[in-house]
Amino acid sequence: MATDSFNQFPSYPEMIYEALDALNQEGGSNKSSITKYIESKYGDLSEDLSKLLPLHLDNMKQNGDLIFLKNNYIKPGPDVPPKRGRGRPPKPKAPLPPGAESVESAPPKPRGRPRKDPNAPPTSKKPKPAPAAGPNSTVGSITGRPRGRPRKVRPQPAQDDDDAGES
Repeated sequence: MATDSFNQFPSYPEMIYEALDALNQEGGSNKSSITKYIESKYGDLSEDLSKLLPLHLDNMKQNGDLIFLKNNYIKPGPDVPPKRGRGRPPKPKAPLPPGAESVESAPPKPRGRPRKDPNAPPTSKKPKPAPAAGPNSTVGSITGRPRGRPRKVRPQPAQDDDDAGES
């Protein structure tokens, strides 16, 4: 029975914490360096380690046991900034000096287009200029050219000069 407890490996979270402590890198340790350390210390875990280590790292990251920052895993500590994202607590707010108004106490700024004033006098609409007589009329044009795209000009059928001169 003494040999059973001797051959038993520690749990994966314990091995991960041990690897992070032993590697002791300033910005944390990446997954490959953790894997290499565990393989060098415990030997033949290669098949299980490649499958289970990412799973345990993700679980520990989601539980808050590890912090994943710049592709490195870090043990949470007092000097590590809190994770910002879903479910994160808001930043602590600095207390306001006495007598200063809070932004939260002011009414919220209205969004979108302002409503029409019901007491305002109605505005008169500008009359449109009278339309010109025809579709290409030059009455309203300053330059004398009609507005819009010019009409297509049909090509005249070519006449043979030889046939016309003999009769």
